[in-house]
Parts: sequence; structure tokens; C-alpha cells
Amino acid sequence: MIALLVATSWPARANDSAAELSIGGLQFVRTKDVTMASEELRIGLDKVNVRYQFVNQTSKPVALTVAFPLPDIDLSEAENIALPSSNPVNFVEFETRIDGNPVPLTIDQRAMVGNKDVTALLRQFKLPLLPLGDREIRVADLPATTRTKLIDDGLLMPAGMSDNGRQQYTPGWITKTSAVREQVFPPARTVIVEHQYRPSVGSSPDTVLRSGLRRSAALGPEVERYRKEYCVTDAFLAELDKRTGNSPDNAAKLQERRISYVLKTGANWAGPIRSFTLTIDPGGDDRLVSFCPGRLKPSSVDNSRQFTASDFKPDADLKILMIGKF
Repeated sequence: MIALLVATSWPARANDSAAELSIGGLQFVRTKDVTMASEELRIGLDKVNVRYQFVNQTSKPVALTVAFPLPDIDLSEAENIALPSSNPVNFVEFETRIDGNPVPLTIDQRAMVGNKDVTALLRQFKLPLLPLGDREIRVADLPATTRTKLIDDGLLMPAGMSDNGRQQYTPGWITKTSAVREQVFPPARTVIVEHQYRPSVGSSPDTVLRSGLRRSAALGPEVERYRKEYCVTDAFLAELDKRTGNSPDNAAKLQERRISYVLKTGANWAGPIRSFTLTIDPGGDDRLVSFCPGRLKPSSVDNSRQFTASDFKPDADLKILMIGKF
């Protein structure tokens, strides 16, 4: 088992393993006029919910362009990425409410090869910018002239040979997507903004932190990376060992789930976030959770999965590790 994991460069990029995308909150140009009075962030395997309270400190309305950037999708690696939805435009099913009312969003989507915008070329051939689900591109069915043009312009990349010896191709562009809106913050008034979306959840059918694996010298660097990125403690490992024992086999059938969240954009508003609350919901009380809390403190002794901070200025993003039966 250990030899297999080393040979495939853990975590293995197989059909039952997928990498998570870093998704976060709203982004905007820095402003000195609008403060974030509070942010309540809940991160779960099924959904991410955020509730903001913004206050315009001036005596005049402040108009800002607010964007929710979805992660870039490199289609040459798309089969290894955990995409939460097959929607080819809003693939995290992002929704926004302002003061309780749903808000229409403008979705801006482009396709890039290096620094070249190839959106117009794809639309010329009536090809989707993000070929997911039933919009997947069947390269073999494209007209020969279209296929040749896409290959010459770097939009299609060689992807091995078929069983009958024919060259195969895969899309090679990067899809960039943002949900954008214009928002006016009235003077001297609190505005409540809520949004939710489905997170990209990385998964592995085992965990390198099991005793039977992490004691391998070959896996030592990967174990140290986990300990650093997720702030894995000795107490966490001790609890994991109680559940799995020392066998190299994953007899307990524990798996990993990983979620990344871009938190640093919360530092763009005027001053720090006055009140910040993070709740992590792993979907079961028996699942182990580890992440780097930084300045965040547990909200109570009995609730180790809710963290708070006052006058909070985020300087790092969140990487959350969950281990258990899923």
C-alpha cells in the first residue's frame, strides 16, 4: 500500500480522488468609505454561507462594483478538479441576497490561452467556454477544418492515443468566470449582504496521516506539508490513531475531504472586520477537523468548530481538512 502511494505521488489523481478549488468571498476595490461591521461565515461540505453587515460611514451614497470571482478552470486538468456543479456558467451555483431580496448577477466568462483571449474564436465555432456535462466537446465529431484551427491556435492539446492508434485531444484553454454587480450603499445605514454557493470539495479515499502511512520515510515530506498547511496537532494524530490503528491497510475506511476558502479579501474594506464568526460544519460529529485558526479563538469550550475574532483583519486564507467516514 505504501509503495503504491509513493509511486503515484500521493494523493493519487485517480477517478476517486479530486483536488479542491480555492473559492472565497466578495472582492472589490479598496474603499475607505464602507466598513464591514460583521461577517458570519459557515463552511460545510454541502454549502458555504456568508452573511455580511456593511456600513457606509459617509453622508453620501457610495456606489461600488462588487465581484465574486469563481476559480479559474484549467481544462487540461479539469478531470482532476472537484467541480460542484455541471452548470457551464455558474458552476458553484452562486446566489446573493441584499437585505433579504435576491439580486440578479451579471456573469462574465472568458477563455484564455496564455495571455491571448480566445473567447471570440470559441463562440465563432459555437463551442462552450466551459464544456461541462452535456456540453462536453466531442473533438472527433468536429469538422476537420475547425479541429485543425483549434489545434493550430493552441486550444486543443494532444492527449494520448486511442485504442485504434488515433491521436486524441483535450481542451487546453483556461476559463475565467466572475459574477459582477453594481451596489449602492446608502449613507449612514447598515446593509445586509448574504451569499451562498456549493464549495469545491477535494477528496481522497484514504489519508496519508494514518499511522500505517505517515511513518513511511518516503511519505515524510507529504506528511509535513499536511501538518503545516492544516496545522495538524499531535492530539489530532493521536485521535486518528485510536480510530485506525497501525495497520497499513485502511481497515477503518476513513477518507479525506478538503476545502479551501479565500479569506484575505475581507481586508479590503475600511478598517478591520469588527465582528467575525467562522463555523465549520463537517457534516457529522464523529469527523475530525483541522485547520490553521490564526487569530481566531474557539467561541466556547463546548463548541470547537465555531471561532470568533474582534477587529479582525484576515492575513491568510483557510485550508480545512476533514477525516472520517463519508
